[in-house]
Amino acid sequence: MTSSPDPARLSKAIDSAVAELESKGIVRRIWAKDHTLWSDSPQEITNRLAWLTLPEAMRSQAAEIRAFAESVKETFTYTVLLGMGGSSLGAEAVVKIIGEDASFPLFHVLDSTLPSVIREVEEQVDMADTLFIVSSKSGSTIEVISLYRHFRERVAEAVGEAKAGERFIAITDPGTPLERLAEDHNFRRTFLADPNVGGRYSLFSHFGLVPAALAGVDVARLLERAHAMQQRCGPAVTGDKNPGAYLGAYLAAMWREGRDKVTFAPSLTFQPFASWAEQLIAESLGKARKGIVPVATEPLGGPDVYGNDRCFINIRLEDAEPSPVDKMLTQVGARGPFVMTQSIRDIYDVGELFYWWEFATAVAGVYLGVNAFDQPNVEQAKRNTNDVLAAYEKSGKLPAAFATISPKDLFARAKPGDYLAILAYLPFTTEVDTALSLLRERLMTRLKIATTFGLGPRYLHSTGQLHKGGPNNGLFLQIVKDDKEDIPIPGKPYSFGALAQAQALGDLQALAAAGRRVARIKITGSLEDSLSAIG
Repeated sequence: MTSSPDPARLSKAIDSAVAELESKGIVRRIWAKDHTLWSDSPQEITNRLAWLTLPEAMRSQAAEIRAFAESVKETFTYTVLLGMGGSSLGAEAVVKIIGEDASFPLFHVLDSTLPSVIREVEEQVDMADTLFIVSSKSGSTIEVISLYRHFRERVAEAVGEAKAGERFIAITDPGTPLERLAEDHNFRRTFLADPNVGGRYSLFSHFGLVPAALAGVDVARLLERAHAMQQRCGPAVTGDKNPGAYLGAYLAAMWREGRDKVTFAPSLTFQPFASWAEQLIAESLGKARKGIVPVATEPLGGPDVYGNDRCFINIRLEDAEPSPVDKMLTQVGARGPFVMTQSIRDIYDVGELFYWWEFATAVAGVYLGVNAFDQPNVEQAKRNTNDVLAAYEKSGKLPAAFATISPKDLFARAKPGDYLAILAYLPFTTEVDTALSLLRERLMTRLKIATTFGLGPRYLHSTGQLHKGGPNNGLFLQIVKDDKEDIPIPGKPYSFGALAQAQALGDLQALAAAGRRVARIKITGSLEDSLSAIG
């Protein structure tokens, strides 16, 4: 630690934040959908709060969703979810935590435009025996629609155009381009979600439930647990008796005390939850140059590598044996109330956990004074990507990336309270995972700052908002590598390889425009040697 924390002061800050819940009527006003809690304007708030009652509202549809999953499980061997951000992260986390039912099709998620990643998924399934889930709230997400174009062509090659549509379903809001496309292309089924729910709060809508059911998850049971937490967070439950409100007040108190890095240190079972929570926290709270930085999947360090800008969340099964994480947090937690342990009775209680954090994040947004439901800086990277693609269409080549500072100079600018975000446009292989984990561990130990990691372009729909709209305490290291192969996008003048590169360039420009400290390296040889050389 950089200095000794003051446990008494932190406890007092938590008590003060909890008292505010009562004095400002925060819980009651959330349930009354009072937009002034977050903004003077109701825009992107009053039409984003249906998530509050989703667990209750969707219980009546659980049987229908389950029946659909049962009706197709004998027909298909695989399912592939094509989605980005809120359209895939929740379902992926639920399936990974609860586990797949072996009697249902094997479940895959594809949320990348990297050609090698697309090809890897393609090689793991049989086009004729796969049900593709095309999932997009707006119905126009460039990654999702591009992936649909590709797989539609591949499926038609395998089974013929007349039967291709039966191998696709859509999940989207009413009236979107995807709804029309699904109808025109004879999709097997279209699920229309409640449009008054934002993407990152949509886990308990069709976006999360349909893919999870197709993997064999008992969605009725999941909703039952989520509904229990919905009731515990209800309008009549105030102060520290309300779990979601208390957690939101706790996060706000830590933020006010400079502990703006929420470090998830869950047991192995719950690591996928942290990847989902990254988007919820970063996209909800990282704006107006404020923010809470979620830190997930960080290698474990000793107590001395963590600064006073951290608080820790441990999630574990109640009856699990103590893990190395538990032991480390016991050492760290002995120094103050900045370690919170959330114990789960059984695996389906993860439904409670998801709702708990949704409510807490909305509450924390009140304290930070930000609209927890918009994402004002996400569009900038999208516009930059479109500009790069337009230049590509005119010239036939991508513009060169502008010169950045070196990684060495980037690291030299690190200060206490900063965090390092590693943004890798690489396939997530075992080799990449190992090399980047070692890099994070080395830099965390050397610089004594938090490290985060995002796969491109996936992170653009997760932590990208925080990177550009949050506080300027991030160091950004973008890592790119030419893919050995490329895949054309049917009907488009650019390929997946060009799209992925355009997304990396577009985000680099957006980070620089936001005044962020950023370095970029291109891997040309061994990944391990290249990363060893920079860190």
